[in-house]
Amino acid sequence: MEIKETLSKKILTEAKGYLDVGFTHSLNPYSGCAFSCKYCYVREMPIQRFKEIPWGEWVDIKINAAENYRNEIIKIRKKNKPVNIFMSSATDPYQPMERKAAITREILEEMLENPPDFLQVQTRSPLITRDIDLLVKLKEKCDVLVSMTVETDRDDIRKIFAPVAPGIPLRLKALKEVYDAGIHTQASISPVLSFTPDFAKVLEGIVNHIWIDTLSIGDGAMGKRSERLGMPTLFQNHELEKWYQKDLHLRVEKYFRKYFTSEIIRVSKQEAFPK
Repeated sequence: MEIKETLSKKILTEAKGYLDVGFTHSLNPYSGCAFSCKYCYVREMPIQRFKEIPWGEWVDIKINAAENYRNEIIKIRKKNKPVNIFMSSATDPYQPMERKAAITREILEEMLENPPDFLQVQTRSPLITRDIDLLVKLKEKCDVLVSMTVETDRDDIRKIFAPVAPGIPLRLKALKEVYDAGIHTQASISPVLSFTPDFAKVLEGIVNHIWIDTLSIGDGAMGKRSERLGMPTLFQNHELEKWYQKDLHLRVEKYFRKYFTSEIIRVSKQEAFPK
């Protein structure tokens, strides 16, 4: 793993494309991601395509992220513009080196002084429970949503597609801790992977929302990035073809509507931003 400390010019990036449905900015405390999920669309973005080091084997730590956040949000506030942040769109804010680097924690501490209007923390890491103390304080100043990626309830399936990422049981346990602390939570079933008929049951009582997305409609290129990453072949090699169909999101939505009200369920881009 190549780890570098860097100084970023900016930390708040204007939301475009997939995030322009209500988010105003994305915030990435790191470049690169050690979790190295095989389906990750960032592998097909310029930040990686022009990199000689493989995805998952490098991480840049933006050591001035909190300082940049403070300076940037103060300027935005002077213009009386809303600040709805998605953290993070191209990395995981709680990947392993966050345990020591604490860049994400520093940003949350700065947000207590200069809060956004809305913050969605997108992660697949149980490490987020370390910062429950800050998130509880922050939710008194702005809307906060912790969205935990839970692509499946089967850890054997997770090991095929994201072998380095935290196990599903650990993620569910963390999600419950955050929920029990009074923080709004979301299970991000993104991308949808093969799951059991009991998936909904394990989410009951630990989430306020369920968000559904697939490799066909959610990779930012209507499935083309996922195809270039070899996902059709990977699904086929494990006899999972029925989980790679274009209408998968419709079938998964129908399944979850048996257990949750329509207000709880969200699907892909058009419903990505909490109403």
